[in-house]
Amino acid sequence: MSLFDRSLKDLHNALKNKELTVTELVEASFKRIDEVDDKVKAFLTLDEENARAKAGQLDESLGRDEEHGILFGLPAGIKDNIVTENVKTTCASKLLSNYSPIYNATVMDRLAAAEAIMVGKTNMDEFAMGGSTENSGFHPTHNPWNLDYVPGGSSGGSAAAVAAQEVYFALGSDTGGSIRQPAAYCGVVGMKPTYGLVSRFGLVAFASSLDQIGPITKNVEDAAYVMQVIAGHDEYDSTSADVSVPDFLSNLTGDVKGLKIAVPKEYLGEGVDADVKDRVMEALKVLEDLGAEWEEVSMPHTEYAVPTYYLIAPSEASSNLARYDGVRYGVRADQAENLIEMYKETRSQGFGPEVKRRIMLGTYALSSGYYDAYYKKAQQVRTLIKQDFDRLFEKYDVVVGPTAPTTAFKLGTQIDDPLTMYLNDILTIPVNLAGLPAISVPCGFASNNMPVGLQIIGKAFDDANVLRVAHAYEQHTPYHKERPQL
Repeated sequence: MSLFDRSLKDLHNALKNKELTVTELVEASFKRIDEVDDKVKAFLTLDEENARAKAGQLDESLGRDEEHGILFGLPAGIKDNIVTENVKTTCASKLLSNYSPIYNATVMDRLAAAEAIMVGKTNMDEFAMGGSTENSGFHPTHNPWNLDYVPGGSSGGSAAAVAAQEVYFALGSDTGGSIRQPAAYCGVVGMKPTYGLVSRFGLVAFASSLDQIGPITKNVEDAAYVMQVIAGHDEYDSTSADVSVPDFLSNLTGDVKGLKIAVPKEYLGEGVDADVKDRVMEALKVLEDLGAEWEEVSMPHTEYAVPTYYLIAPSEASSNLARYDGVRYGVRADQAENLIEMYKETRSQGFGPEVKRRIMLGTYALSSGYYDAYYKKAQQVRTLIKQDFDRLFEKYDVVVGPTAPTTAFKLGTQIDDPLTMYLNDILTIPVNLAGLPAISVPCGFASNNMPVGLQIIGKAFDDANVLRVAHAYEQHTPYHKERPQL
């Protein structure tokens, strides 16, 4: 059995019992990256020197029989919009190609306290804007299941790295589905926690009211392991919720008897592939056999989710990305004759086409005379979408449907068609607008042999229940054990 097929719990116990060394885990990771990453292109930066030095230190502490955290010695990939001290954080943008932060994101401090090891920074759509990782300022990432296909986005590098068995787990960020959609496309598990449960301090902002960091893993138990470490209140993040973190691991009981599931008809309607629909119906049958009950329901405002998101997110991006002006950090345009020209040239040369498109869209929506018509109205519709969920959760425990309407598409087929690309997020966006927890778990394959993802959505701060349902389903299906043949 490959080291990468073993669960985080299994690896943790093997380290504790001195059957394995941290150095062996780290070297296996770099060896695998060396073997396959020229094809997959999941990574932007490798941190080999620091990772090997840390592995040596941790192996010494193993010899001293010290107590260790649950992620002790486990190598991880980190999405390149999560700030890492003294390691380049580019957001896959030319504008930040020389940016080396002087501090860590809170999640990185928490991983360090748990003694996990970062092996490198993973590729993404520039500033997390995109659904295919083709909008990276450096190179596209390829789907390990078929290298001609996209891995999804914007956390495509993290999902591909886990699927290709280059790391044992990864972190991504999810603004409108950017963890769950690539997890579905790459046949791995991706979780978007409740907004405010995981600190956003040190996550380079795209849309501040939507962004959330979460884990991408091989299985649900691994996701619970990572959540146990990264969740919790942070005084440095004003949107961090001061709530107690449940014991995610002890909640994985496998029991879903009496669980009430809502299945929105809008999530299985027009635009959803027949293959995807079939796999979701099969998954519902598995949950039914385990004692859960499901009913078809309606979420009438779902059709407005995409236009609502593409007003709110670009508006917040327009504000957040105003800081990239060539003055304080990042790349600066040369030979500008004055300050205004320097701003313009820096942003023109540094930002890619998708980022420029969203900045212009957001600036327009916030401009005088249009604010009420667009941005304010979008926020009002956002409330209606949240109320749809609130009504369902009065009667049901979880909402279940596909993660994405289709499986992964071929590289290059949608890059020039932003509207089609945006519609790929129609099933994940409502969750971010409502601030809810959701997970994508593999639920089979389509006729093109590409993975399909099942999405399970829960009430706010009911992340432990979302993990419980996903885990129960996973225990009775083989799909999380399937691996691409690279």
